[in-house]
Amino acid sequence: MEMQVQKKKAALIVAHPDDETLWAGGMLLSNPHWECFIVCLCRKYDPDRAPKFYRMLEVLQCTGNMGNLDDGPDQIPQDKSEIDRLILQLLPAEHYDIILTHNPLGEYTRHLRHEETGCSVIGLWDEGKISCDELLVFAYEDHNKQYYPKAMPNADIQLTLPSEIWQKKYEIMTQIYGFTTDSWEAQTTPKTEAFWRFSSKKDAHNWLKETKL
Repeated sequence: MEMQVQKKKAALIVAHPDDETLWAGGMLLSNPHWECFIVCLCRKYDPDRAPKFYRMLEVLQCTGNMGNLDDGPDQIPQDKSEIDRLILQLLPAEHYDIILTHNPLGEYTRHLRHEETGCSVIGLWDEGKISCDELLVFAYEDHNKQYYPKAMPNADIQLTLPSEIWQKKYEIMTQIYGFTTDSWEAQTTPKTEAFWRFSSKKDAHNWLKETKL
């Protein structure tokens, strides 16, 4: 008699098309039983990246939606209330077993949209505007650009990807998103994914306050 795998309702909230694959693609590929909705806050009208995002959804067997948050090169800070509004507009109003998102300190030095997204998601959870049992926050760093972003060794979850899972993830980055093998994105594509895990809103809120000091 085969054991039934319990399905999980998951949401992944990221700033850009490719962030979902780069930082958590292995987690999704390793859990095909998850029913996952991916929110991407930027590039809805980008004629290059937007179609690639929807092709990625097909490969990962996820659903999702995109927003058009400003993503200009100047990285002008965005009002938290605007990011909150966009997340709530794009994310189906349901209870999730697990939500994954950016680190409020970002994954590398530095991208403001990543940081703002992580702050907003933690804030919305703390305020009861989004609902989940568990929050996973990306845990990567590049030591102020000294090397490609890599998994933090002290993170709560360390997921070392089997070669076939990593290869599928790498193919999404290079064949669907079209990054060349010598690009920053392809060179970065982590073989170990790492996450901070929170099952309490209060713990996540306190961690956010400490991290942003």
